[in-house]
Amino acid sequence: MYRNTGVVVARRIRKPALFTIFTIFTNVTTWCYNKGAMKRATMTFPDDLAEAVDNYRQAQETRPALTAVVQAALREYLRQRGFLRPYRPLKITPAPRGSGRRDVSEKHDLYLAGLKK
Repeated sequence: MYRNTGVVVARRIRKPALFTIFTIFTNVTTWCYNKGAMKRATMTFPDDLAEAVDNYRQAQETRPALTAVVQAALREYLRQRGFLRPYRPLKITPAPRGSGRRDVSEKHDLYLAGLKK
């Protein structure tokens, strides 16, 4: 029988919550890999490249994950060759007194893409 103390009650509450969080995380991870949101790859590095990557990671103030380093290098490689668009943050500047256009809410994609003036 459980005694009604804060410690016992906390133990009763934490286990199911932790299990639920783990289950949700597992479901999201499984969805990302199985539904095409992300691709998983196994890579083999030559010794010189592996050493250079390790040296780079150790030289950083906060060591980045190997995945982050590889993704950044691959993005830069593909961007330089024209296979990946450059990252540009969306900058929306509101008009001082409104735009004067009545169809912006319906055709906002065309305005943002610059296809409609």
